[in-house]
Amino acid sequence: MPILQYTFKLLTICGCWRPDSWSSLNKRIAYYIYSVIIVLSMYTFMLTQLMDMILIVDNADDFSDNFFILIAMFLTCCKVLVVLVNRNNIVKLIDILMEKPCRPIRSSEIKILYKFDKNIQINTQRFVYLGLVTFLCILLSSLSTNFRNKKLTYRAWLPFDYSSTLLFFLTYTHQMVGLLTAAFLSIGCDTLICGLLVHICCQIEILLYRLRKIISYSDIFRDCVRQHHRICRLALIVNAKFRLTITMQFIISTLVVCFSLYQINKTTRKDKYVEMILYMACMLTQIFFYCWYGNELKIKSHQMIDNIFGMEWLSLDKDKKQSLMIIMRRTLVPIQITCAYIFPMNLSSFMSVSINVIKTDAAKIFFFFFPDIIEYTLMEGFTIN
Repeated sequence: MPILQYTFKLLTICGCWRPDSWSSLNKRIAYYIYSVIIVLSMYTFMLTQLMDMILIVDNADDFSDNFFILIAMFLTCCKVLVVLVNRNNIVKLIDILMEKPCRPIRSSEIKILYKFDKNIQINTQRFVYLGLVTFLCILLSSLSTNFRNKKLTYRAWLPFDYSSTLLFFLTYTHQMVGLLTAAFLSIGCDTLICGLLVHICCQIEILLYRLRKIISYSDIFRDCVRQHHRICRLALIVNAKFRLTITMQFIISTLVVCFSLYQINKTTRKDKYVEMILYMACMLTQIFFYCWYGNELKIKSHQMIDNIFGMEWLSLDKDKKQSLMIIMRRTLVPIQITCAYIFPMNLSSFMSVSINVIKTDAAKIFFFFFPDIIEYTLMEGFTIN
């Protein structure tokens, strides 16, 4: 079965992933033109904000008004570039997951794959809903205040005078299109990387299922050894190819949360307060996805030792016992996704970042969209009032 379909559909709509079925020259050219238009709208939006910061901003309030949006836009532009550059590598990773020995064969293994893929699909849909609600809140708030007064939603330096009605409308639309595109592209890139982590966890689960059945199907033991090697290789490739993206996400999301808290403290408008709360919830979700799935991968890879030891390994021959020992020795060091080679992406890292906002309205919205994690958060000593 195809995996990460929802994520790839999202990236396709946003012009970042051409469908494989569009193989004809005309369709490829049409999609490339569409991609250029979408990506340019986002990059030019980011560039106008950057030029405003360089040429116009001269006080702390104006700086804080623009900075938290600018760095988020810059991060999204980098994510898009990483995905486009690594398209072939991503295709190879998906192929590895769908080829023997990783490909699920029996109905029980297909159910395991479906369970994990469904999990990331549901969380991706929730993230999209959160992003859409945030965008609609920004749009409605801007239409009721800025648009009516011919004021742009975000500060920007432009090489022309947009005081005329037509130019203002086009500039205003350009900002909104750039913001919407950046939001969904960021979600697509995040859930793509996290989806790969989810399917590495899935492969561990399938491997353990096969090892438990090793007595009944002794002919699959060699495939199990190869599959474990592929799992370790997949984790290494994902960590290497996307380490920079994960590092930038962690640092920039932390900065955005800090500046958002500053904006919330100084705002007196209710609509602006709701807008900032939703925006902060999106930033928390971005950090959380990487930390949650990185934590799940570490736990599952570490638990392999106990699961292997609990199987009926005494009845195996000497060669198979030695092969199991090799697998167990590899799992002594669990698979760990890291940020900048230093910080592990786990729940402890997430809570160290979110400790100042975990009791705010942003956290309540975050838990509303992702209720599955409330239990884990409470286990770590945090409460939501």
